[in-house]
Amino acid sequence: MTINIDFDGTCVTHDFPNIGKDIGAQKVLKALVDKGHQLILFTMRSDRIENKNPNDPSIQDVTGLFLMEAIEWFNKNDITLYGIQTNPTQHNWTTSPKSYAQLMIDDSALGCPLMIDTELSDRPFVDWRAVEELLIIQKIL
Repeated sequence: MTINIDFDGTCVTHDFPNIGKDIGAQKVLKALVDKGHQLILFTMRSDRIENKNPNDPSIQDVTGLFLMEAIEWFNKNDITLYGIQTNPTQHNWTTSPKSYAQLMIDDSALGCPLMIDTELSDRPFVDWRAVEELLIIQKIL
């Protein structure tokens, strides 16, 4: 199974432009890869070289290698990625820019189990214990 994985609020707490704190994603993501599933990092993070005005006061105008830092997080945690921002084989059958996957794990997805731990973050993030239970129930893990 191919699975799109968001990063901020999903693999780590929200702390952009920094990498957030550990929330227990590594164990489940490694188990998914070990079971033969393909993970695609599907995130809003990008590498921003130019400091451009985003024309939105709620968006931080910062530069940095934000996507590369997320990729490094996966590498550091020994979690193999099948793709980054796109499914590497979908160009064979579609021109759509949307990454194709059978499952999406994202803190902004309706129904994704979230938790709040104010010692880690002031924003909700994915509850990986509950996600693991759902994956077992659905026989994905």
